[in-house]
Amino acid sequence: MLKLTGVSKHFGGLSVLHDVSFEVPAGSVFGLIGPNGAGKTTVFNLITGLLAPSGGAIELGGRSLLGVKPHEITRLGLGRTFQNIRIFKEMSLLENVVVGMHAHLDYSVAGWLFSLPGFRAQEQRARERAHELLGWVGLAAKANDLADNLSYGDQRKLELARALATQPKLLLLDEPVAGMNTSEKVELMSQISSIAKRGFTILMIEHDMRFVMGLCERIAVLNFGKIIAEGTPEQIKTNPDVIEAYLGRDEEVVAA
Repeated sequence: MLKLTGVSKHFGGLSVLHDVSFEVPAGSVFGLIGPNGAGKTTVFNLITGLLAPSGGAIELGGRSLLGVKPHEITRLGLGRTFQNIRIFKEMSLLENVVVGMHAHLDYSVAGWLFSLPGFRAQEQRARERAHELLGWVGLAAKANDLADNLSYGDQRKLELARALATQPKLLLLDEPVAGMNTSEKVELMSQISSIAKRGFTILMIEHDMRFVMGLCERIAVLNFGKIIAEGTPEQIKTNPDVIEAYLGRDEEVVAA
């Protein structure tokens, strides 16, 4: 579904990513982890077209994403949540999710201005689908509530539902459980697992190792802009390079 080959990114004289390569198989849940500042969010910004790589190739479903604008990448089937929640707090939950569908709605300006039958039919279908997606994340009962009234955990779930509304083939989750309590994390883990079983491909960044290990089939580890390991959760947990990246070498731990 997604393939990065030799991807690099430089900001002036600063090299942030070096020769990053990994593949996310269709239908899988794939994790990208690493210490703070390792370059994980930069990878997401390159995939979504917010940044242009300095070198290498990025493909979605075999199609190159180089030079493709972010809104066009969304139409190609890539949805994303953000580390910092980006919802419309003055709108209802249902309206927030419908907004995510507009890249795929097909109606004329006249249809929108004059509320013609074709426009009304599409809007009705969009609202029905939005209600369904809210149900996937446990928020259907709050569909008409203002987003501003949601708890922090529910705001994260709303952002997930809106990302699903873009009809993604690949869903990027940027720290989906950041700031959540334990019970909220357990609930969202179950919901994301259910979403994956519906056929969605998921790539996530997350610092909560229990969450990552419980969901992901394969994990790549980024450190100082380089992939230092890739494998199953069990392989990653016991990889000495990964342990060193998170905890330091024995002599560094002793010195500290």
